[in-house]
Order: sequence, then structure tokens, then C-alpha cells
Amino acid sequence: MKNEMKIGTINNFMGTLQSLGKTAASKIRAFLSDERGMGTVEVILIIVVLIGLVIVFKKEIDGLVTEIFKTINSDAAKVTG
Repeated sequence: MKNEMKIGTINNFMGTLQSLGKTAASKIRAFLSDERGMGTVEVILIIVVLIGLVIVFKKEIDGLVTEIFKTINSDAAKVTG
């Protein structure tokens, strides 16, 4: 009788754990599929990445912009005479 009671209690406990697991899994799935507010987070992440790239490649970007403006100025001088 005592063993049957223990087995029943264990079975009840396991059933409760399974139902909690299903509930938690469904809540996690719902949370991950919820896309409200994701636009703001995505924009912020893109801005952070762009700022990081500018910081990392500052010298290269500066050199590229300088060369572009030199080319523009020399071509403009050719056109205007």
C-alpha cells in the first residue's frame, strides 16, 4: 500500500512537471515569436554596428573621402578651366 502511494505521488509529480514543461515551452515559443518592438531593437543594433565600423575603419574612410574630394576638385578645375 505504501509503495503504491509513493508511485501514485511520483506519477502525479511527473504529470505536473510535464504540464509545467508544456506551459513553459509554449510561453517561451510565444515570447520568441512575438515581434512587437523588434523594429526598434533592430534599428538600434544596426546603428551600433555602423558606428563600430566607422570607428574601426576611420583611417581608411578618411583616406577614401580625401581621394574622392581630390578627384572631384581636379575634375571640376578641368571643367571650369
